[in-house]
Amino acid sequence: MLEVSLTKRLWHFTLDVQLRVANQILILLGPSGSGKTTILQILAGLLNPDEGFIKLNDRIIYSSSKKINSSPQARNIGYLFQNYALFPHMTVRQNVSYGLKCQNKKQGESTVDPVKILDSFGIGHLIDRYPGQLSGGEKQRVALARALVVEPELLLLDEPFSALDKNTKISLRQEVKKLHKHWQIPFILVTHDEEDAQILGDITISLENGQCVGNSLKVVVAS
Repeated sequence: MLEVSLTKRLWHFTLDVQLRVANQILILLGPSGSGKTTILQILAGLLNPDEGFIKLNDRIIYSSSKKINSSPQARNIGYLFQNYALFPHMTVRQNVSYGLKCQNKKQGESTVDPVKILDSFGIGHLIDRYPGQLSGGEKQRVALARALVVEPELLLLDEPFSALDKNTKISLRQEVKKLHKHWQIPFILVTHDEEDAQILGDITISLENGQCVGNSLKVVVAS
């Protein structure tokens, strides 16, 4: 369960977010500049809100009133960046294992074997290749494996299909649905594609220029 109540003043609007999401896929739908990625960055601890709280399961990971602000590494949140953020000088194996390193875990301390998770994505045979030798769909699967190997309590996906061709996009949408069914944690997926929302979303929030009544963005989701 993810519970969020926070505000963040930006130059063109004030973000006012209230969320309560169970093990569902929440879609943040809207054009560039509407606040979607900002919400993900705040949840991941890459950007600080002005005030409020973020509670993930039984842990408060941010609270302005209690002066709590967990580091990104301590939040146990998986993040699939829009450009996948793979290290070009590292092999597939090294990129995925880096997720464990960021969480200060050794491979043996995780119940998820990086090799097995790559095999489950159908890319185990690519384990010694470098990102420059991979297709867009293969890069995304590697990035997903890196995000999931740490056994996160929440997965954030920022425009995961934007750089993919139509056939690959269709395939990976189904893969995301299967992953969610298997992992049973909240997924928050940012997109500007209404088809993504229709196919994947248990809940969809539409954002328009980051604003609604009163020049603020208010998002309310009930489980």
